[in-house]
Amino acid sequence: MMRTEDFRSAACSTHGQESVLASDSGKAKSSRNTLPKIVSLFSGAGGLDLGFKNAGFTISVAIDVSDAAIRTHKKNFPRTKAVVGDLIKLQPVGVLDHVKTKLQPGQSIAVIGGPPCQGFSRANTGSLSSDPRNRLPTLYLEIVKELQSLYKVEFIVFENVLGIRDKKHVQTYKALIKGISDLGFEVTEKELCSADFGVPQNRRRIVLSGMRAGQGYTQVKPRKRAGLQTVREAIGELEEPAFFRYGLEPKDIPVHPNHWTMQPKSPRFLNPEVETGDGRSFKRLKWGAASPTIAFGHREIHIHPDGRRRLSIYEAMLLQGFPEKFVLEGNLSEQVEQVSNAVPPPLAHSVALAVKRALDGR
Repeated sequence: MMRTEDFRSAACSTHGQESVLASDSGKAKSSRNTLPKIVSLFSGAGGLDLGFKNAGFTISVAIDVSDAAIRTHKKNFPRTKAVVGDLIKLQPVGVLDHVKTKLQPGQSIAVIGGPPCQGFSRANTGSLSSDPRNRLPTLYLEIVKELQSLYKVEFIVFENVLGIRDKKHVQTYKALIKGISDLGFEVTEKELCSADFGVPQNRRRIVLSGMRAGQGYTQVKPRKRAGLQTVREAIGELEEPAFFRYGLEPKDIPVHPNHWTMQPKSPRFLNPEVETGDGRSFKRLKWGAASPTIAFGHREIHIHPDGRRRLSIYEAMLLQGFPEKFVLEGNLSEQVEQVSNAVPPPLAHSVALAVKRALDGR
């Protein structure tokens, strides 16, 4: 069964809209002990995981191919079994083996995650339907099916870029929807924008949720939340970051361990008032507006509003809605990749709260 809930807006923000602000007051029926335990696939730094953790879920197992991302995960989710693993090589049975070391067979679990999106991304103008990364949604479903052999999978959450619905990928997308349904879940499709959930970023993503059929669960309906709206509100009061140099010590980085960036080398940084265009690799943020999607991976992170440098990693994290105490591990490219690939935690939190209401039949 397929339901579509479209949360798009012209401005992709709560400003000027009759938003439904989240109100989850009252005693919830579910508790951390009774909620399904989370298995996170393609976990990255854990943006989606953090949203579910903050909603009361336990993140039991997290798997990602990036060693730096798993080091980040272990630092911020110390009780989770975090595994460096290529899911293509692990295959479903390998994932099941890892889950069995943490959770007893027969337990209620859930699977969340978003496969790498480069094969579907509209920013990748050369993307092809035959890109091998486009098979990852199928692998995701195969893993869910394998987990169903020993566990009660109560729900799944799947996140990806809008491009997964484009014409060139439509067959993959239709197969994904059908595959979720065939596994015994009632599917809800949502197009969500981060700016509608308290994140100062116009970042739209597809979120598919599947609730185990026949259990009395209701539809997953995330509620929009008020919050930060502009770049200035998120990072306007920060002092200047440290610039990378060999031998840079943590004590030399102000405010936060990730408040650092590369030395600005382009001549364009010397004359920030000169119009430089709005290209992919030199996109300058505006103080009074929300940020676009924060980065494109590696070192292609956006330009600070003053035009004299790129954002620091910490500034990018705040624009993604990460809390101040969250710390990323790895070198600069690895940190940029983690923050750019992450699901904004406030958006993830609203999705998680919606799942809790659905589990409670509300």
